[in-house]
Formats: sequence, structure tokens, C-alpha cells
Amino acid sequence: MFFLTRSCGILLPVSSLPGRWGIGDLGPGARSFVDFLSRSGQKTWQILPLSETDGALGNSPYSSPSAFAGNHLFISPDDLFKCGLLTAADTAELPPFPGEKVDYPTVRAVKEKLLARAFERFAPSEEYETFLQQNEHWVFDYALFSALKQRFGGLSWNQWPDELKLRDGNALRTAATELRESVDFLLFKQYLFFSSMERLRRECDEKGVELLGDLPIYVNFDSADVWAHPNLFHLDENLLPVEVAGVPPDYFSETGQLWGNPLYNWEALREDDFSWWIKRLQHSLSMFHLVRIDHFRGLLAYWAVPFGDRTAEKGVWRDVPSEAFFASLRKNIPSASFLAENLGVITPDVTDAMERMSFPGMAVVLFAFGGGMKDNPHIPHNYSATLAAYSGTHDNNTALGWYRDDASEEERNTLGRYLGRMPDEKEVPDIIVRMVLSSVAQRAIIPLQDYLGLGSEARMNTPATPSGNWEWRADELCFTEELSIRIKQLSEIYGRN
Repeated sequence: MFFLTRSCGILLPVSSLPGRWGIGDLGPGARSFVDFLSRSGQKTWQILPLSETDGALGNSPYSSPSAFAGNHLFISPDDLFKCGLLTAADTAELPPFPGEKVDYPTVRAVKEKLLARAFERFAPSEEYETFLQQNEHWVFDYALFSALKQRFGGLSWNQWPDELKLRDGNALRTAATELRESVDFLLFKQYLFFSSMERLRRECDEKGVELLGDLPIYVNFDSADVWAHPNLFHLDENLLPVEVAGVPPDYFSETGQLWGNPLYNWEALREDDFSWWIKRLQHSLSMFHLVRIDHFRGLLAYWAVPFGDRTAEKGVWRDVPSEAFFASLRKNIPSASFLAENLGVITPDVTDAMERMSFPGMAVVLFAFGGGMKDNPHIPHNYSATLAAYSGTHDNNTALGWYRDDASEEERNTLGRYLGRMPDEKEVPDIIVRMVLSSVAQRAIIPLQDYLGLGSEARMNTPATPSGNWEWRADELCFTEELSIRIKQLSEIYGRN
């Protein structure tokens, strides 16, 4: 582990950072936040996936056209000024950006225009060529895939002409030549993104802050990964999914959750010792000190739903060759640091695998009050020291929003009985934060919104809603010295500094 003692940190997506470009980015705002964390006694900055997003898919960082590519919206124009790739004239006529929300269409238009101007001034360097060499296993496929998507008006790759859909070598070389400028522009943006990430990680190292990243377990069907490696996914002779991902019906959903991602062909992955997965994990660890694996239980067994079904009810459980996979992981990345997302109904085999691999799990206090507390893994008195404990995650409401808008009367009363009194609603964020910090969990992670005492207006994501998510941004005026001192004092009170 990066930190073996009690520690605490803040969950804040990069997109939620303040700044003048309509969306948080990896530039001065991110480096300033690292300094804020350090001054506030925090050892961890947890972020959401930094992958490319798609407005048609609700801008979710968990729905991306690439498992490897970075989101060019997080490239900082301020950094491009410093290296001479942008001038003041390039930003003379910027549209107004709302301060409290990300306006994705406007941000995309502006960032694309600024990056195109920077590209006109860019001269490939030795560092750029080294980046291409080190990432050749994915970056050229991604760039050509994205350029072809643009050429065909956004059509899914399985609707392209057969010679491109089936990746005929001559057709790919011809397309790469014809689309050379578009491909080079896409490569340039990836170079800028990963250069920015490298600078941010160095800043974190210098300030003693651990970067905790997030790895979605599945990829989109319409992605560079499935197009470039269809044999690694469970597709039929027409290159359509045989089955798709989801989770079965449970207490929260009578029909389950139908995610729709293509499922992995684990036997094909096994044939070359899971090299695609190993490269993906190594790629994430090159950016982050620790990586949270979303839906970890899918690495033991997965719920497979027939392609075309409208609900997840008729799925079946299928096993993963997990022993072989984890053996490959131990061999190829022996010192890897991972956090297992183990929320929901978890079977003993998942818990056993986490213990064998020394992967900490998660607990979320907002899940603690909905039923009996004797066996509830989310109530603090049931925590183990190896956990990463949260007040809430990106999928939860804020603590105040939960108490005001989501919690049932039973949950409010249970919280009151646990405290020994009924709290005033304005006290709830601080109470929940202190429950997490005072617990025995090794790591305690608090969304920034809960330190600020914000309500539902600051919620990041509401699962199963198609729009209005991933937009909240912090006000730069909230990062006061008073807030820093309060957060640091809390970390000291509970032995986390």
C-alpha cells in the first residue's frame, strides 16, 4: 500500500475543479487542489475515470470509446499558454461558462477549437515519439478508430464497410493515409493529456498526496478496444454480442440492471496470459498510486444477459478463470495497489479473493441505516481496519441531500437511535463525516460536498437517469483557509494526520 497508517482523503472529480475554462482540468487548478489537500492533512485524492466521454451517453466517465485514452477536455489551456502553443489572441472571444455546472457542448466546442490551434503550432519532439512508442499497443488503434467514427458520422464500427469493420490490412493502411491529419491531431491530444497526468503525479509525489484512480470493469461495444480486439470479447459471427453485462434482480430492482456492455471472452484472454488486462492495469498504475476496480465481483463471476433482452431478469451467472487471472496479476504486477469496489450483494468467493490479493474493500455510511445493523457491513461498528470507508460515493446523494430528500423515516429514526438523539438536518453532514473519520477503517474518503455541507444540488450522479449528471463544479471561493484548518483538525482528532 502507498500509505499503511490511518489516513484520510477527499473525493473530487477532476471535472468538478474550479477554473475559467468551463470544466476542471489537469492544469493549475488541479495542482492548487493538491496543495490544498497537503495543507489540510489529507493523504488521498480520489477521482473518477479520466477516460474519453460521449455526450450521447450522458457524458459518463464510465462509458467510453476507449479503455486507455484520456479525456482531452481535461487538457489545460493555461498550460498550453506557458509552453507557447496558445496565445492571448486564441482566447479573445470565449463564450461565457456557467460556474456551478459543466456545459459539456460548449466546453467541447471551445476546447476542440483551442486544441486545433495548439496543434498548428506543435512540432513533434523526441518526448512525443517516445510517448507513441510506449503506447503503441493502443494509441494508433484508438486514433484511427476515432478518425473513422468522424468520417462515418458517428456510426458504430460494426456498421462500417466490411473491409474496415473486419480490419483488412490494406484498407486500414489506406484509411490511415487518407485520415493522416485527423489521426495526428488525435495522437497530439493524447500526448498532451498524458503529459499533464505525468506532471500532476509528480506534484502529488512532492506533496505526499496519493492519487486514487478508478477503473470501470467493462468497455463499450462501440469502442476502439472491441473493434481492434473482437476475439477478446464474447461476440457472434456477425460481431454482435452474444450476451451483455448487468446485475441480477435484487431488493433494489425487480428486473435487475441491464448495462449492455459486451462481455469478455475469458478463455481467449487466458490464452496469452491475460495480456490485454495486464496492460490495462499497468496503464492505470502509471497514472495513479492506487486504482479502484469498479464492480470487482465481475472478476470472479459475471451476470450474462442474452443480447437483445430489455431487462436483466433472464441472465445467468458465469464463472471467470479468476485463479489464473490473479496469478498472472501477481506475476506481472507484484507490487500493485488496488481497491476493490465490493458494494452490493457480495458472495464469499469475492471476499476470499480480496483477502488473498490484499485488496481492501469499501463501506459507505449512507448505506448503514436502511435495515438491521447487526450484520450491516456499512455501519461503522462493523468495520475492519483494512477497509476504505466513505460517507458517500459519486453515485450517492450528498449526506445532507440524503437526509433531506432520500432517507426514509425509518432511516432517519435509525440514525437518531444510533446517535442517541435526533439531529438537526444541518448537523448531518458533520455527523456522517465524523462517523467515517472516527472508524477503524485504514482509509477514510469524504466527498468534498460533505465537508461543504451541500445538498442535492451538488449531487454528482443519479444512477439510471440519462441526463443532468457529472456536471457539478466546486466554487473556487470554497477553498478557504478556514475550511483547510477545519479539515486538518478533524484528521488530527481522529488520528489520520
